[in-house]
Amino acid sequence: MHTIKWDPKLISKYNINGPRYTSYPTALSLSTDFDLGLLQSAINQSPDELSLYLHIPFCHKLCYYCGCNKVITRHQHKADTYLDALAEEMALYAPLLDSKRINQLHLGGGTPTFLTEVQLSRLMALLHKFFTINADAEISIEIDPRSCSDDKLRHLSTLGFNRVSFGVQDLDEKVQIAINRVQDTDLIRHQVQLSRELGFSSINLDLIYGLPFQQPASFGETVDEIIRLNPHRISLFSYAHIPDRFAAQRKIDNSSLPDAPLKLELMQLAINRFVAAGYQFIGMDHFARPDDALAKAQQAGKLQRNFQGYTTAGQDALIGLGVSSISQVSGVLWQNSKDLPAYYAAINKTQLPIERGFSLNADDKLRAALISQLICHFALDTETFSRQWRITGFWQYFVEALARLQPFMEDGLVEVYAERIKVTDAGRLWVRSICACFDAYLTQGQQRYSKVV
Repeated sequence: MHTIKWDPKLISKYNINGPRYTSYPTALSLSTDFDLGLLQSAINQSPDELSLYLHIPFCHKLCYYCGCNKVITRHQHKADTYLDALAEEMALYAPLLDSKRINQLHLGGGTPTFLTEVQLSRLMALLHKFFTINADAEISIEIDPRSCSDDKLRHLSTLGFNRVSFGVQDLDEKVQIAINRVQDTDLIRHQVQLSRELGFSSINLDLIYGLPFQQPASFGETVDEIIRLNPHRISLFSYAHIPDRFAAQRKIDNSSLPDAPLKLELMQLAINRFVAAGYQFIGMDHFARPDDALAKAQQAGKLQRNFQGYTTAGQDALIGLGVSSISQVSGVLWQNSKDLPAYYAAINKTQLPIERGFSLNADDKLRAALISQLICHFALDTETFSRQWRITGFWQYFVEALARLQPFMEDGLVEVYAERIKVTDAGRLWVRSICACFDAYLTQGQQRYSKVV
């Protein structure tokens, strides 16, 4: 991908609400009118290997930008209570999974490194007790550098973690103060270097653009430092300011936020510098070194996407544990209670803490496969796809989508032919809006998710 400067007029035109398509249909389609009996049949039909996600909601301190499901506390014993509940949930899932194996395990949050070394050891022991984890499984964790000592990082390595993701967001102190997340650059440099020495196979760094007081010069310094740190992967997320939905964001002064043109400039700067440094633009918000498994999967046409974002496996074979976690298995989606007391209440009744779910019909599955292909690989062979899904006449089936694609075609963001669809380099920024043209639920008037930029 060569250097691109996106037209601000297109930003204005297409900067509309739209899903991120970590699933199709999106989580907003999940319903409390859900048959729990679907779980066992879905798991039975799943591959022999599954991915496992665990949500650890606790944080020591509130980051003002955060929209994650979290519990702010200084009381470490609350994590022990939570691990008790997780153990019960694992025990409920164990007979359902039976002979299934885990090939990917990810701890997210919240702040997974809120857990002490003793608590982390207990959690991993529980996982090995209730599930069969492959010896070569990818085991990853999200890390807040402020809550991860050298000893804890070494301990993660001894527990079998082989992938780490550090929340950086921005290295500029003024920005850090405004979002209540002050962390020293030397600390991040040290932890990345120690992770490399400990032999973690993949190191990811998270950045956010659109935060208060960000400017091209200062954000450019952050980007350049990230490049010097040479992580295997980089996540570049767009900050969505929704103070009506996330109370913590009300602590951010609206006047300090970059406007749409400035936010576009920050995004362009980061994308072009990462690409110039040799990173492969995976799409939307991810970059990977060409030697990383994510980049190799995309090069081989095997990249997938699930509720954790881009992945090498687990698109339709993901089990989520813990408060608010979402599972996606064999065309069935389900989500745990978002509220911690409700989660505990279900566990205390020896019930899976599932609050809502959804079962995909044939059309859902077809559209999910199409959207996944476009969002992961930016191209689709319509003839091959029609044969795989046994539809006669691709564009007859998607005639409404063809009409909605017209503006994107006119603006050079997507090329549409009888036999293929190709998202152009310039169109990659709007790939989810292009995918939305095939979304049957959006045509019914549903409004979902944050803006593109």
